[in-house]
Amino acid sequence: METTIQFTLNGKPMQLQVDDNRTLLWVLRVELGLTGAKYGCGEGLCGACTVMVDREAERSCLLNMRDVAGKEVLTIEGLAQNGKLHPLQQAFMEHDALQCGYCTPGMILNAHALLLKNPRPAAAEIIRGMEDNLCRCGAHPRIVQAIESVAKGEVK
Repeated sequence: METTIQFTLNGKPMQLQVDDNRTLLWVLRVELGLTGAKYGCGEGLCGACTVMVDREAERSCLLNMRDVAGKEVLTIEGLAQNGKLHPLQQAFMEHDALQCGYCTPGMILNAHALLLKNPRPAAAEIIRGMEDNLCRCGAHPRIVQAIESVAKGEVK
């Protein structure tokens, strides 16, 4: 059913007239032109569509628009501030943790949510926290190194 959904997107208030059953992923990509969240499996298993909702990593392919009403949504497009990359984005570049780049936005946002909960995770905690985000290129060791470097304050 089409309805008006209000939420905050990347720090800006949004009001959209959309089908409340439409998934957040497709609204972001099609209606709003934010293509950082990718379609992977469509079942919430791969993490390519990860965004943050109220500071928690969520699979946008599983969220209907009614699920984000009144909430704060952060996409990879909103992570950089004032033209400066977020430390995680910088670390992924420095550690070559983005081979093909398809999974990268979801990886970075999942890592961001992880670091908000635990700013200084051990390597095992990073691995456990990232295990549900899949990378077919095999960049997992470099992804973990990138996240570790941010947790240690090596990237600003």
